[in-house]
Parts: sequence; structure tokens; C-alpha cells
Amino acid sequence: MKTIRLGCGAGFSGDRIEPAIELAEQGKLDYLVFECLAERTIALAQQARLKDASAGYDPLLQARFKAVLPAAVRQGTKIITNMGAANPASAARKVAALAKDLGLAELKIAAVEGDDVLKRIVGRQFPLVDGQGHLSDIADRVVSANAYVGAAPIVEALASGANVVITGRTSDTSLFVGPLLHEFGWSMDDWDRLGQATLIGHLLECAGQVTGGYFADPGYKDVRNLARIGFPLAEVSKDGSAIITKVEGSGGEISLRTCKEQLLYEVHDPSRYFQPDVVADFSKVNLEEVGRDRVAVTGGKGHPKTDTLKVTVGYRDGFIGEGQISYAGPGARARAEIALEIVEERLKIVGVHVDELRLEMIGVNAVHRGAFRGGPLIEPPDVRIRVAGRTQSIEEAILIGNEMDSLWLNGPAGGGGAIKSAKEVIAAASILVPRNLVQPSISYEVV
Repeated sequence: MKTIRLGCGAGFSGDRIEPAIELAEQGKLDYLVFECLAERTIALAQQARLKDASAGYDPLLQARFKAVLPAAVRQGTKIITNMGAANPASAARKVAALAKDLGLAELKIAAVEGDDVLKRIVGRQFPLVDGQGHLSDIADRVVSANAYVGAAPIVEALASGANVVITGRTSDTSLFVGPLLHEFGWSMDDWDRLGQATLIGHLLECAGQVTGGYFADPGYKDVRNLARIGFPLAEVSKDGSAIITKVEGSGGEISLRTCKEQLLYEVHDPSRYFQPDVVADFSKVNLEEVGRDRVAVTGGKGHPKTDTLKVTVGYRDGFIGEGQISYAGPGARARAEIALEIVEERLKIVGVHVDELRLEMIGVNAVHRGAFRGGPLIEPPDVRIRVAGRTQSIEEAILIGNEMDSLWLNGPAGGGGAIKSAKEVIAAASILVPRNLVQPSISYEVV
């Protein structure tokens, strides 16, 4: 039975590059997939493109391709990625230029566009999916709107002979569904096959997360050799059954316990996991260990896809000013508490209006908010304080950091390591739009 080998070379924009090199050189892959977009990543990429028309793709695009493209060409491995972000066409040109510099030839690079629907949603009354209100409530602050596109354009690009497919906001799982549809000739309405393919993609998409990263918890869930954790690959048969594994000898693990956690990751309802290609059903999934670092996966099902697509809307949401400073030695916590009180009062004195303010001692109450207020005094050997405030102007955000900085000489004794920053906040909201508003297109670069 025909078997296709898919590997995941990245689970987010800043992911490690070495495990992807390992996959490209030793994974005997048919396809290497890089999943590098998150909800706000695309909005930040759109901002970069507004400043420079040739920018807007993933900042590690050239580094990743330089690292893996020669091995991929040697091995006959095709690469699929959403590193195009806000500018897939420019990303494709960069990869083509890099291929020439590396002396590589006979490559066809596809750029999938059409996920940018900003102009098509302007003035429309779409409810916000993950909050109250409508798109019109944030219309004057919107900077981007990108739809989650499905696998169809990837299938088309591969059918045209593309060796590399670079997309924008394609759904994470669709990056893996596309090559399986292409290789096995499954129908775009074979919902159970699409559900199984989505299951495979979901297990792979976060890269090191399914091989023990993030999963690990020393003393409870020990994982070996995390410093050189291997990224996952899947051996997929034409009937959709698959084995999740990794390069032999790499760090981390593939096991029932890692796969079970990844199976449920970000899935609100396992029986109805909404994706652009299918509404996947993971409720009857079967996982079975069939060897060391080898887990067989079957049972993914599916239901017809919806008439709408999710769109991530990036919008300006004010500014954040932040400052940090450390105190150490006897009385560190008491000095830290006084420092926070000083900054809070100083912000009132200088007239900084904050919509939201956080005053926290990292290691004491930063995560469990107020957990030790009024309780027995905990005396840490050192403590770092952080003040962060949301403002409506960059000038006020800067003042927050300045007040933290002033603690060097105007606060309690022994403060050190002060830092400050001020930046604009790009927030993300979601809407659902009719599919006919999203019209993907493909262009090509040939080396």
C-alpha cells in the first residue's frame, strides 16, 4: 500500500531550525511542512507590509529555507508552509532568489494568496465570535483581516508541479491535508478521509509539542533529551491510517500520553472540530503504541464543511508601557512592595491615565494574582517586580517605563537590572464570513 511521509519542521514562527534539518536530511520525507502563523502574527506581518511592500513574510523564512532546501531537493522532498504570512508572493520571490544562490535548479515555487479579505469586509456588520459586539465597533482600528483558507489551493499547486508551496493564513491542519488529498486522490467531499487527514495534521502541527515538549513535567511526566528534541513525522497509508513517529535517535518521545494530550489541544468539542475543509470528528479516534516512538492513529471521521470561514481581524488596541527591576537579599519582598506602591502613586501624580494596570512581584503573585496578599510573609532570596499599563497614547506608555527607571535612585535600596519598553498593542478578534468572500489565487516562481 502506498505510504506518504509527512514531517513538521516548525510549530510556530520562532521555532527551532535544527530539528527541521534533521527531518530534511534523515526523515526520508515526501513533504516537510512548516506551520508558523498565529492569530496576531498575521496582523503584525500586515503592519510590516504597510511599511515596506516587499516585507510581511515570516522573519525566519530565509534562514529556514537556507537550512533545509538543499537537503529537500536532494531527497525529493516538497515543502509546504504558511510562512508567506501577509506577503506570500514576496516570500516566493525570496525563496527563488535563495535557490539560485544555492545553485539549485528546476524548482517551481507556488504562492497562494487570497486570504486577505480586509477590503471585502469593510462596512459589513459581522458579529465578533470571541467577544461582544460587531466588527463595526472596531472598524476604525482594524489593520488586517485574513481568512483561514483550506487545502484546495495547495492541492492545485501540487498538481501543477510545485516543489514548494508558500501560503498566507492557511489553516494549520490544511497544510497537511493538502498533500494527502493530492497524493491519494481523495475527494474534497470524502468527509471521513478529510476528518482522518485533519486528525493527522492536528497531531503534527505543533511540532515538538507531540514529541514531549510542553508536555514534559519533571517528576510527573519525564521526557528524555529535551535539548535536542526531534520533531514529528507521520507515515500515512492510502486508507488514511497513520503512524506518528520521529527520526530515530532524536530526543523526546512519541507515546500514547504525548499523542493524547496533543489530540485534545485547542479542541473544544472533539466530535465537532471546525476546520475549513471539514468538521472533523475525533470522538472515535484510536491510538495504539506499535513500537518505541511509534503510535498508530485511526478513527478520525468528518462531517460536511460549513458555509462560512473564520477570519482573524487584527486591530489597534492602545499601547502598553512596561518596566521591571529586581531586589535581592534580606527584605527583598518588603522593598519590592514599597517600589510598587511608589510607582502606582507616581503614575497618579504625573497624570498617566491607564485603562488597565498590573503591579506584580514575579515569583510571588504574578501568576496567581494576589495569592499571598494578607497571608504569611514569604521572604524570597530575590524578587523581580513588573509594572505594565495599557494606555491610549504612546507618550503615556513611555511614562510608565520611566517611573520604573527612576527607582534606581528614587526607590528603596538595592534595585538593579531595570528595563523599560513601550509599544503599540495589536489585538485579534474573530468573525465568520461567507465562503464566497474568500477567493484564493496562485502565482508561480520558476528557478
